[in-house]
Order: sequence, then structure tokens, then C-alpha cells
Amino acid sequence: MSAELTPPDGGVAGSAVRPETAALALFGDHVLDRGVAVSTVGIVTALGRLGIGEHAARTALGRMGRRGLLRTVRRGRQAFLGLTDHGTAVLRDGQRKLDGDIVDSTWDGRWTLLTFSVPESRRADRHALRTRLGWFGFGPLRSGLWVSTSDADVSATLAELDLLDHAEVFRAEAFRWTDPARIAAEAWDLPAIAAGYSDFLARWGDDGFEHLDELSRRILLGAEWLLLIRRDPVLPSVLLPEGWPGTRAAALFRELRRGWERSAGELAADVLESVVDEEAQSASGR
Repeated sequence: MSAELTPPDGGVAGSAVRPETAALALFGDHVLDRGVAVSTVGIVTALGRLGIGEHAARTALGRMGRRGLLRTVRRGRQAFLGLTDHGTAVLRDGQRKLDGDIVDSTWDGRWTLLTFSVPESRRADRHALRTRLGWFGFGPLRSGLWVSTSDADVSATLAELDLLDHAEVFRAEAFRWTDPARIAAEAWDLPAIAAGYSDFLARWGDDGFEHLDELSRRILLGAEWLLLIRRDPVLPSVLLPEGWPGTRAAALFRELRRGWERSAGELAADVLESVVDEEAQSASGR
């Protein structure tokens, strides 16, 4: 991909994917649970195939290190990057999202209601909580009241933010005149989510990435899908508009991802020099 096509923010040309998201997809595919660390140069090279410049790639890796996702493993003068325990947990959670269903087929009609009140002095914690609730599939129904169709346990997140004493959680059913579909329409921007899936189908359904090799395609595919599903609460079909495009998008995602797996792995082996990461192997019980 030519340099002039590289977007100003250092992300992937023609895509909303930023370098850090692409790097997360790469680590999820080729480092997670493998007991290895990979060379910084190899990561930069792999991201460069997507049009991400060296400076943008190294900045993203540095940011991931400061967030506690990556750690440096030294072999002589060469630097390799491995996942921390936190990074492993984050990527495993993302992998569950990548492999998970796009429509909830087991809903029992009950909702999880979470209400919280966080002091203005803790605005940063309040923002962090809202962000994480979205990842868990919650949507804001009223001020301070978030709802979900799943029974996801967010106690660990609340405890981590020291907000357990500022929140209450309930399980309930819609009653009398309350329409569950209306609740879903108010809590989530379903038209925007549907548009994202439709755009994905248009981008990936016409083989518009022939200029990229299979490794680059798989990284970009995974990164784009992660951006989509982090907005999707995974609702039951009775709450979704007719002809929900997420179902078709998920089928296409899995077909392409499986189809490129072998070739992407072979290319990664050539590009990503790796070393055994004893700490990672010990943590995973290898």
C-alpha cells in the first residue's frame, strides 16, 4: 500500500481501524495462548503491510505497553513483545466476542437492570464504567439506569473501579404496557449498528482487498469485526428489526476468517520472529 494512501492518523487507509486495534488483532491471532513473544520489528513490518507507518505502529505498541497489555522480553539486543496477564485477559475476552453468537437464542425474557450514581469528582471512573458496560452489552435507558438482556456479571468491573457501593443490580421482566422492543430501540442505536453490518457486507463481500496478502486481510478483518461487535449488545431476534444484517455479516466474517487461517499463519511465521516466553508459558500452565 503506497505511502500516500496512509491516513493522517496513521490508521489503515480506507478503514476506521487504528494501529492499536490492528495490533490487538495481530496479537490475538499469533501470540495469545501460544507461549511466545514476537519481535517488535516483525510487528511493525506486519502492520506496515496495512499501510500503517513505522512511527504510528511503534507509538501504538508503546501505548499498549503503558496500558499494561504488553511487556518487553529481551534477547540480547533484540526486543520482543509478549502479553501481560492483563493483556491475555483482554484478548481472551475479545476472542470470546469474535467467536460468539451475533443473536441471543437463549433469552428467557428477563432483563438485567443496573443503576449507579457516581460523584462528579470521579468523572473519569464514571466514563470508564459506561465504556465497560457497553462492552458487556448494556445500554443506557434512563439517566443512571442501564439495561441488558444477558445476565453478565459486572461485579469485577465495579470492584476494580471501586464502585460496588455506588451501584445496584436487578433481574426483572417487562410488565403490563411496557414493550420490550421499545426498550431495546431506546437503549441502543439499532439503525446505526445495522448500518455498520451492512457496510461490512459491502466492504468484504466484493473481494475489494485483493491488494492485501492473507495475513493483512485477516488482521484487518478481525480488527474491523471487533469494532462492530463491541457496539452490538447481542439481542434476541424478537427485539431486532426484521432482516437483521448482523446474521449475514457474521456468516461472511467466519467464512473469510477460516479461509485465510492457514495462509495467514504461514505468512506470520515468516514475518514474526518469535522466542519462547517462559513467563507466558508458566501463566498458561504449559
